Amino acid sequence: MSPQAPAIDPFLKLADNLGELEITVGARARPVVAELRARLREAAAARARGDLPGSLDRLRSAMERLATVASELDPQEGAMMLAVARHFTESLSRGDKDAARDAVNLMRHKSGDPNDEDQSSW
Repeated sequence: MSPQAPAIDPFLKLADNLGELEITVGARARPVVAELRARLREAAAARARGDLPGSLDRLRSAMERLATVASELDPQEGAMMLAVARHFTESLSRGDKDAARDAVNLMRHKSGDPNDEDQSSW
């Protein structure tokens, strides 16, 4: 999968949707959004290289960072998103791809994307 195809790659799709966060938070979110996008692009590139553990680690890191940003806006929202990031990590460690995908979909919804990720991309 090409790391240049946001319409196909769920990590790049999530990176594209982070613009909503920038709009909500304002100019102070720009550096954080740039950082999150970079982590998600790294995750997509690692997956494209066949480095699934590296890809998932980068995705987990991005999800945790997103939760940190959310906690600055709304502590309850941030706590919920951090719990989702932990659930994602625990699901992957158990090999539960369905639960991990559900966690990613919830994070995507929270970042402004109303669509769920298709199972075939996992």
